[in-house]
Amino acid sequence: MLTVNSNLSRKKLLLKELLISLATAFFFSSFIYFEYFDISNKLVNTLFALTALTLLLKISKRAILFSGFFIGVSWFYWIGFSFEYQGVGYLTPFIPFVFGVIYMLFFAPLTLTSNIYIRATLLFLLSFIEPMNFNWMQIELLFVQSYIGVQKYHLALVLLTLVLTFNIKKYYKFIAILPLLLALFPIHVTPIKEPQLKIKLVQTQIAQKDKWRYNYLNTTFQIIFNEIQQAIDKDYDVILLPESVFPIYMNKNPFIIKMLQELSYKITIVAGSLYKENKEHFNVTYMFKNGSYKIAKKVVLVPFGEYIPLPKFAQDFINNTFFGGTSDFSQASQPTDFFIDGVKFRNAICYEATTQKIYEGDVKYVLAISNNGWFVPSIEPTLQNLLLHYYAKKNNVIIYHSANMAGSGVIYPLF
Repeated sequence: MLTVNSNLSRKKLLLKELLISLATAFFFSSFIYFEYFDISNKLVNTLFALTALTLLLKISKRAILFSGFFIGVSWFYWIGFSFEYQGVGYLTPFIPFVFGVIYMLFFAPLTLTSNIYIRATLLFLLSFIEPMNFNWMQIELLFVQSYIGVQKYHLALVLLTLVLTFNIKKYYKFIAILPLLLALFPIHVTPIKEPQLKIKLVQTQIAQKDKWRYNYLNTTFQIIFNEIQQAIDKDYDVILLPESVFPIYMNKNPFIIKMLQELSYKITIVAGSLYKENKEHFNVTYMFKNGSYKIAKKVVLVPFGEYIPLPKFAQDFINNTFFGGTSDFSQASQPTDFFIDGVKFRNAICYEATTQKIYEGDVKYVLAISNNGWFVPSIEPTLQNLLLHYYAKKNNVIIYHSANMAGSGVIYPLF
């Protein structure tokens, strides 16, 4: 009888921990889905972010592992969608589980202790970790659509508030709110002004299954040149087209280059394409202006999308086994700036627009291009957009984003 009761107690405890971990993952991920369904609210996001961090500091060690798994799945289930277009669609169902395990391990250091001081310190340190060089798990991102600032010190202040709340005697608990008040009132930053340029952001609707089909190229070119002509007719100064909107090695197609050069006397054209140089291939942006052009090569590649972040022998094995022997993309050593009518714009291609490297130096304006056709429909464009808002706030820049399928828009550093 004792054994039966003991087993029943263990099952109840396990169920309780599973429910707590699901709740933790919900509060930790809700801001993404609220934004996806266009029901985001700053107050709710603020309260839910505080609740999520509180739970991570207080729940049991096993519940933390479960929470990490559910967070990994809810944030990154969509990554496997792109495999369908690379001939390895059979792997798609396994990817959510893989990312669940990765982020279970990511949060695992919190299980080393139940001490709230140490857990808070470990959680802050985790905000600097990027599993497999993939940086979309930004803990401060929880605050991006809230009343709390997005800098590292804001996260530290919030964690300090939570620690003090649980450890200060009731007569002095008002002290705990002081760090939170500092986090709620970020240091004032003078907003930058928009450049005096009329910029058209194009969001194409080219399905990923069609994008790389040879017999769809003429349709693609017709869409692009129609967009350019419409922009010229409406007196735009610049047209920004998505990543790889020209699904060709542009430098091997002089006829297309010549057509864009001729049009560039009427409007500045910024568009994504591919570039082949010797045995290397690059993801690039072309800027055509006044009959000339400049090429910006991508600096930060997508882990497991454009390169394998593993030793060379493992890269070769994975590429040969799963991706038909295709080699990784090559990358530039530093970001490229475009100058358009005296205004400097930093170039950013998709993933790299969500990395701090692009915002280093004197950067006020960013031209970002993406192809979100790999992942539509999913929360990926929403998560990307939240990350762009995060970096715009963090660095006080304006981002002009043009994407295929979803995500285009101007992102301001609103505080």
